[in-house]
Amino acid sequence: MNELTKHLQEVLEPKAALIAYRYESNSYSDRQKYYLELRPVNKEGKMDAAVPVSHEFVNMLTENYSVDMTAMPYGKIPPNLLWCNSRKGHEKYVWYNPPGRRRMFFRESLNIENGEFNLPGIIYVAEKDRLSVHAFKGEVPEEADRLYLTPYFNVTKGSVCLGSSSLPVPQNPTFSGWMEYWEKRFWMSEFSHLGEGGNPTKSNLVLVTENARNKPFDYGELKPSDKRLKDLFT
Repeated sequence: MNELTKHLQEVLEPKAALIAYRYESNSYSDRQKYYLELRPVNKEGKMDAAVPVSHEFVNMLTENYSVDMTAMPYGKIPPNLLWCNSRKGHEKYVWYNPPGRRRMFFRESLNIENGEFNLPGIIYVAEKDRLSVHAFKGEVPEEADRLYLTPYFNVTKGSVCLGSSSLPVPQNPTFSGWMEYWEKRFWMSEFSHLGEGGNPTKSNLVLVTENARNKPFDYGELKPSDKRLKDLFT
């Protein structure tokens, strides 16, 4: 621990201390107010005289601690968007695609040729820089519906490994554009490995995938998860 502490001290150099004060206001509508002051730290490691916090300093902090996505989606609400929370720091979007054919890409080691496959409906949950996916039965999911493990590689209990996906983050997207960005990150990735839970289907996932190339997807292969759709709306 002494070596670790020494290393951190060599790397991290304190530059300033930010101090927040709360005080009572004479205004009836806003009794409590706050004041921020900045105390620069000199070369000796001591705090210098306090100065008011500038707008430039606050903007710098915001820029350094904000996520890559700097503007929340806007525009017309797509009919397949089920739920969203667009508050800064709490971003979460839940939407679905109905059953249909999808083009999929596979690593050579799986011995599955790239192509289009018949797949069940899928529900996406995008939170900040994370994506999870769930399968459902039917055309349109209802809040009380039981969800199922998705019959795909690269997924562990819904959580998606996006290792081979590298799309630029849209900076001023519509809701549809934001959803499309996440869908592309999932479907354009190369499926390469089973998740930590092993086969998400009752039979071997390679065989289940191959059977869905030219035949309707076998819903009997889906394994139920411990979630219902309404559990995602939090």
